Amino acid sequence: WGRQGTAGWKDVIGSLLPLALCPFMPILFELALDQYQGNIWKAAMAFLKNPVQLFNLFSGKPFWKAGQLYVFWYVLNVALYLFFPGKYCKGQLTPAGHLLEYYVNGFQVWVLTILAFFGCAYIGLFPLTIIADYWAPMLLWLNVFGYTLTGFAYVKAHLFPTHPDDNKFSGSFLYDLCMGIEFNPRIGKWFDFKLFHNGRPGINAWCLINISFAAKQYQTYGFVTNSMIIVNLLQALYVGDFFYNESWYTRTIDICHDHFGYYLAWGDLVWLPQMYTLQAHYLATHPVVLSTPAVVLLLGMGCLGYYIFRGANHQKDAFRAAKGKCNIWGRPAKFLEAPFTTADGQHHVSQLLYSGFWGLAHHFNYVGDLLMSSAYCLAAGLTGLADGLPYFYIVYMTALLVHRIIRDQGRLSAKYGPVWDKYCKLVPWKLCPYLW
Repeated sequence: WGRQGTAGWKDVIGSLLPLALCPFMPILFELALDQYQGNIWKAAMAFLKNPVQLFNLFSGKPFWKAGQLYVFWYVLNVALYLFFPGKYCKGQLTPAGHLLEYYVNGFQVWVLTILAFFGCAYIGLFPLTIIADYWAPMLLWLNVFGYTLTGFAYVKAHLFPTHPDDNKFSGSFLYDLCMGIEFNPRIGKWFDFKLFHNGRPGINAWCLINISFAAKQYQTYGFVTNSMIIVNLLQALYVGDFFYNESWYTRTIDICHDHFGYYLAWGDLVWLPQMYTLQAHYLATHPVVLSTPAVVLLLGMGCLGYYIFRGANHQKDAFRAAKGKCNIWGRPAKFLEAPFTTADGQHHVSQLLYSGFWGLAHHFNYVGDLLMSSAYCLAAGLTGLADGLPYFYIVYMTALLVHRIIRDQGRLSAKYGPVWDKYCKLVPWKLCPYLW
């Protein structure tokens, strides 16, 4: 249970590619927005002909000012994470048998930062467009921070790991750098690298970025389109839910199963704030006015997706809290007792739920994610589809969730053995009944 074995040559190549290529993707998308009217296909062809122009994007931009703004944002999030009022919760057992406590205050901090953002703009400290105005040079600073954090996490894992018995060494420098060594790196008792960087500063900035680009659209055209409002509202619903249920997040795959390396460090600091907000970036310069039926359809799709996503996760949380003694959809919860052993030799028992949404498929909650993601992208209309850029998110999210399901199958099979095989017979579908 946990990451197994040493890294093969495929793993090494699979680590080298994101380390070398991924930093160019957010910049390429920014190039498309800045110089190719949001058309990612034209930007990609131009880059292949002349790669140097990717760096010309930053010529004459306020690099140092953008750096100061990002350092302030990062430090502010550290301070709020550690000192703003919150509550304590427990995560899940690590493979070595550690049961960690977490300090969660994300929802309060999220609300505070949004109110402060509007308040500071209202009194004239800065315009709401400040993030949009500095976004291109900010991308360079995001990469600096992402790679610095990756390097620090690698060194820390070797020199002063938090829980050495949860470390996993693959025998490959590149794989360990990319996928991480430490399971739950911390500084002190409460500064947890995974919880902080997965939630703040990236996700906490998500709505602020969207708001800033909506303000940019208003500054440019004198109005804000219904498509921009839909993107802001639906993504704010998702982010607000994430922080309101932050204690639930401590029991998800990012916290419970992934080690902390480039995949999480750079992904949280760079990939998330750029690639998850592409719709707002695009709509700021490509205003799309949707018909009333389209607005109703997209809001309905987004809300249905949220209902499935939240409903499924609430069922599992309620089931865990009641230790299986609860009703789901009006009937007693059905589950399997699944024994497992941690690395310290202690024996434990999990309960594998197969009622409600969890009786439809192993990860029917991901159907909700995909419906919400589709609604975000469709807000960009047919023009956005032709340009490709605002629809990247649904392609990426589909690939991410499919990959997670595949990883989950192997991990849970190793953890629970024949009980997992029995569960798979009871719930044969992985994502959606009759599809996969």
